[in-house]
Amino acid sequence: MIYFVGAGPGNVELITVKGAKLLGKADVIIYAGSLVNKELLTLAKEEAEIYDSASLTLAEVLEIMVEAVRNNKTVVRLHTGDPSLYGAIQEQLDYLHSLGIAAEVVPGVSSAFAAAASIQRELTLPEVSQTVIFTRVSGRTKVPEKESLIKLAGHQATMAIFLSVHQIEQVVDQLLQGGYTPTTPVAVIEKASWPEERIVRGELQDIAEQVKEAKITKTAMILVGDAVASTNYALSKLYHPEFSHGFRRAKN
Repeated sequence: MIYFVGAGPGNVELITVKGAKLLGKADVIIYAGSLVNKELLTLAKEEAEIYDSASLTLAEVLEIMVEAVRNNKTVVRLHTGDPSLYGAIQEQLDYLHSLGIAAEVVPGVSSAFAAAASIQRELTLPEVSQTVIFTRVSGRTKVPEKESLIKLAGHQATMAIFLSVHQIEQVVDQLLQGGYTPTTPVAVIEKASWPEERIVRGELQDIAEQVKEAKITKTAMILVGDAVASTNYALSKLYHPEFSHGFRRAKN
C-alpha cells in the first residue's frame, strides 16, 4: 500500500496522528527533502528505507514506489503541508492507478493555516471576508490567465499566496492593479511553525521593502486582506444570545 501523507507545515508535532503512525510502520519513505522537516524522519523505524525526492525525477520516484509495493512493502510518500495544495501528487496517483496499485491520501496541516495561527488571525471574519483564495503567481509552473492576481484581487477576499515571496514586488503590483488599496494589511510568514519562523507585517504599500530588508526569498506564506489585521468586524452569530440554532434557543 502507498500512502501520500501530509507532513504539515514544519513543526514535527503538527503532523496528524494518522500520518505519524504510518511513518512509524513504513518500510519505504520518500520525502520532499527541500521542504519537509527532516526531524520527522525520527518517527521512522530503524530499518526503513528512506529516499530524498529532491534529487529524483518523477520516473525514479515512481520506480521506487512500484518496486516496493510489488515486494509487499508499505510506502509513505511524505509531502510538505497538505499534499492537495501544490503537492504534485496527481501525476503520481494517476500512474499508480493505471497499474492497479492502491493508494491513500492522508491530509495534513497547510502552511496557510500554520501562518494564520502564527499571526493569530481568523481568515474569515464576519462582515469582513468569508472567502479565502489559495493561489500563487506564475513561475516555471504557469498560472492560467483567468486566475491572475489582478483578476482575483477584484473579489477583495482574503488571499493566501503560496510560492511567490521571491516575486513580492510583482505580487504587490498585481494586487494593487486588481483593486486592493495601498493600505490593505499584509503578513509574510517565513517557515511558519518552525523554530526559525519570522513574521513581517505591513501594508501593500510597504511590505515589499520590508520583505527585502528581511531577506526573505523562499518558504514563506503571504496573507493579504482586511481580515489579516481588521478589528472592525461583526461578532459571530453562532454564540449570539438572540440567535437560535439546532443546539440552542435564542434568549429574548
